[in-house]
Amino acid sequence: MSPNTISVLKADGTQENFDQSKLLASLEKSGASKEVATEVAEHVARELVGGITTADIYRHAFSVLHTKQKMASVRYSLRRSLLALGPTGFPFEKFVGEIYKRKGFTVLLDQMVWGRCVDHEMDVIAWNESKLIMAEAKYHHEFAYKSDVKVALYVKARFDDLTLATFTSYGPHRKLDEGWLITNTKFTEKAIRYAECSGVRLLGWNYPEKGNLHDLIEETGVHPVTCLTTLTDKQKQQLMNEGIVLCESIPKEKEKLRSLGFDERLIADATSESGLLCPV
Repeated sequence: MSPNTISVLKADGTQENFDQSKLLASLEKSGASKEVATEVAEHVARELVGGITTADIYRHAFSVLHTKQKMASVRYSLRRSLLALGPTGFPFEKFVGEIYKRKGFTVLLDQMVWGRCVDHEMDVIAWNESKLIMAEAKYHHEFAYKSDVKVALYVKARFDDLTLATFTSYGPHRKLDEGWLITNTKFTEKAIRYAECSGVRLLGWNYPEKGNLHDLIEETGVHPVTCLTTLTDKQKQQLMNEGIVLCESIPKEKEKLRSLGFDERLIADATSESGLLCPV
């Protein structure tokens, strides 16, 4: 049986035929050489069975890639690393804020701001000399969850109210320039259709086609601590509980790691890996 005729179960419950070219492109985008990406994709294709899930394919590809090009395997796992920023959404908000900081903005998180009519709790506020941005960050812990049109409608109403206000806390008297709905997963087709019609700005893992969340992560070099393969899920959660969200923070927080019970060898391994993936 040809690999391309084998049915794959997606995270949202739908099925599609395995597409080796999509896996190959994903591996190459993570930084794997063409030769290694081809080898990994062909290895996975030989092991396929009917009814396999996308999660199974990912785990298999990651395992093989990790033995051949470790850093490429870490980048390949980036999307799933964002899913591990839970269980609350605050680490994701902080992660988004760090991206804006890297792009030259001053950032505040979890702020209460007044629109023309009522107050609003805003996840991310970013500003520089020329622009004031406010963002609603919607974190999901599973690929199957998508931000739908109800969320887009709700966010549009909030930003309509905020657009009518004047702000004095973010530089001179100024108006809101951009309001964004940002998610670590995807948007439904209806949400995208509404946003494109109404002017709501959306940012998701692969939306828009250019300048999406994945592109911004690669552009700014901001990677979550959940990317690190040297740490267990429990250890990563310990770090996030202490406000350590970026892998580049590891070398600066060695004392914190020691206070959490991390031994010197683990600290050295995590520091080395963070230096390769997230050079400061």
